[in-house]
Amino acid sequence: MSDPPALRSLDPIARPSVADQAFSELHKQIVWLTLQPGARLSEVEVAKALGVSRQPVRDAFFRLAQLGFLEIRPQRATRVCLISTEAVGQARFVRTALEVEIVRAACGTMNAQWKKQLRRNLAEQELAVQADDRRTFHNLDDAFHEALCLMSNHAFAWQIIQQSKAHLDRVRLLSLSFNQKQTLDEHKALFDAVVAQDPDGAEEKMRLHLARLDSEINRIRAENPDYFAET
Repeated sequence: MSDPPALRSLDPIARPSVADQAFSELHKQIVWLTLQPGARLSEVEVAKALGVSRQPVRDAFFRLAQLGFLEIRPQRATRVCLISTEAVGQARFVRTALEVEIVRAACGTMNAQWKKQLRRNLAEQELAVQADDRRTFHNLDDAFHEALCLMSNHAFAWQIIQQSKAHLDRVRLLSLSFNQKQTLDEHKALFDAVVAQDPDGAEEKMRLHLARLDSEINRIRAENPDYFAET
C-alpha cells in the first residue's frame, strides 16, 4: 500500500486586517451616503469612532482616495469627494458592456431553480417598493443582477461590476426617491425576456434599463445640488 501523498505547507487563511475593516466601514458609509458628499473627516475622530489607532485609518483614507472617494488635502481637512458625473458615466459604460453579454448568456442557462429564485427576488422587490424601503430595494436590485451573472456562469463579472459601480451606487440610491416602481417593472421585463430565451429582447431591455440614468441625472442633480461636483 503506497504512502499518502505529502501535502505542502498551506498558507494561513488571511483574516481582514484592522485597516481592511476600517476601509470597508468607511467605504460602506460613503456609498450609502451616511457620510455625505463634501463631509469633512478627521483621522483622529474616525479612529476614535471605530475604536482603532490612527494608522489603519490613514491606510483606509489612502485607499479610498485612490478610488476617488476621498480628497486628502495636506494641512487641511480630508473630505468625501463630491459625486462626479464623469465617474458615474464611466461606471455605467463598464456595467453596460458586461451586463449586456451577461443577460444574453443567461437566456441559455435559465432553469427551474433560477426561475424560482428570481421570482422570489422580484416578489421581495415588490414588497420593498410598497414599503418605500429604499435600502432593502437597492440590495435586492443588486441581488437580481448578481443572480443573472451567476446563472450565466460568469460570477467573475459581478466582481468586476462591484469594483466599478460604487460611484454609480451613490446616484442610484438618490434616484430611488422617485423611480423604484419603474426599476421593478424593468426587472420584470428582463426576467420575462430571459425566461422566453430571447437574447435580443433581453439585450434591448438591459440597455434601456441601464441607460435610464442618463435621463435622470439632471433631476437628481437638481434635487441634490450640494452633492455634485461642478462639470
